[in-house]
Amino acid sequence: MGAVRRRAMVTVCAVASLAATTSLGTATAASPGGQPTPQRAAHHQAQDPVLVDCQERPVVRPADFLLACGDGNSRLTSLEWKSWDATAAVAQGVNVVNDCKPYCAAGTFRSYAVVVRLDDARSWEKQPDLRQYTRMTLTYTGDRPEGSAGAVTYPLWG
Repeated sequence: MGAVRRRAMVTVCAVASLAATTSLGTATAASPGGQPTPQRAAHHQAQDPVLVDCQERPVVRPADFLLACGDGNSRLTSLEWKSWDATAAVAQGVNVVNDCKPYCAAGTFRSYAVVVRLDDARSWEKQPDLRQYTRMTLTYTGDRPEGSAGAVTYPLWG
């Protein structure tokens, strides 16, 4: 076995051992008679879902989020998250959208106030131990992009 491979295996084992110790370990406390007694570690709650960005990175409560990965013509900015849990995440922010008039390269970016809702959390194929939100709903609270409904729901990638 090569030195690099052996070093990698030792590192993986050390990380796995540390993770098992910190998440599943036991603590010791004194009993009324003064003898140590094992106590179970606090239960680790299931991790809240993540939002997967254009670079396939899991993010939680991002301040900004690119919606149009290919051309950058739609993004969310100034996101203020009101909640983020196993069921849904809700934020207020701004959807900055290129009007693409007369065409996208010459278009103007316009800002629209939105409420963002993430939901429909499922296991993420790339990292099955993580759950990801798979649906986003944008609800425009004032003006909205031309031709857009007051609320628009998109499937999310991942």
